[in-house]
Amino acid sequence: MQPALIVAGPTCSGKSALAEVIARAFGGTVINADAMQCYAGMAVITAQPGASDVPHALYGVRDPAAAADVAWWREQALAEMARARLPVLCGGTGMYLRALTQGLSALPPVPASVRATTRDALAARGAPALHAELDAQTRATLRPSDSQRVARAHEILAATGRGLAAWQAEAPALPPAPYRFAAILLDPPREALRAAIATRFDAMLAAGALEEVRALLHLDRALPAMRAHGVPELLAHLRGEMSLADARARAVLNTGQYTKRQATWFRHQALAPDPPWQDRPSGETAAQMSIAPQTAHSINARFVDEAQFSESLSRKIGIFVHHAVDGGGAGA
Repeated sequence: MQPALIVAGPTCSGKSALAEVIARAFGGTVINADAMQCYAGMAVITAQPGASDVPHALYGVRDPAAAADVAWWREQALAEMARARLPVLCGGTGMYLRALTQGLSALPPVPASVRATTRDALAARGAPALHAELDAQTRATLRPSDSQRVARAHEILAATGRGLAAWQAEAPALPPAPYRFAAILLDPPREALRAAIATRFDAMLAAGALEEVRALLHLDRALPAMRAHGVPELLAHLRGEMSLADARARAVLNTGQYTKRQATWFRHQALAPDPPWQDRPSGETAAQMSIAPQTAHSINARFVDEAQFSESLSRKIGIFVHHAVDGGGAGA
């Protein structure tokens, strides 16, 4: 079974930089697994990778006027993975990664009339009101402020009489992708993330993020792209609702709060299935790196570049990736 590597973690943890280093070393392709980095015309505000000698895929490929959902992404990702020598999936959208490693439940079609009624209700009454009308099981899985997912759950309940959580609990209609997954999770301290988020947002503003967001003013506020970090706040500034300084402060605060939820989610998820390989590392290699037989490894730091890590930690990461790629076979 072909290997695939996942590099995951909260926003601003350095996933893109680490994924690129790994892909360069192992001849891989970095495949985007971030819902917002799929969108075109939003390279700065979504921190899409710049020009590189490493192949990248699924960045900036979707019109922000068209919603990119998990089923669309899964299909696109599988096509890119089939072309890659080593797929290196990089992103912080856990729902996307889980659709690959655990499969995807089939959801029923929703009549256009029901969808239109739900969207009208969302615009008139707001997401928290619709959230309160969901079944208890589904309510527990969604934040009241997540307008897109709340509306989706609401329309499914209205169309079928069953909650979204009940549909998702059924056996997946699309099975787990036929790959041997291993994952590296970046889990930096919160204070390090907060500082990095502020620094990065200032750099985004200097690089033209405000002009990117200005080009989105005409779009429906309920579209997924309009929820990208910094977009709601900069839109509010462009509409005259707050100063740029206030928009910047609010965006940094909201992004920091989101990363806390991201980090908590990732810590409680199995990013890769149980070890699939038969041959486990033994002898000196296993003694040098106790994590080698595992399919997931956490790093409690942001990744900026290779120089920041000690020689021993860099070696551990290299051994982990090598055994993930080779299935625990012979050393490099």
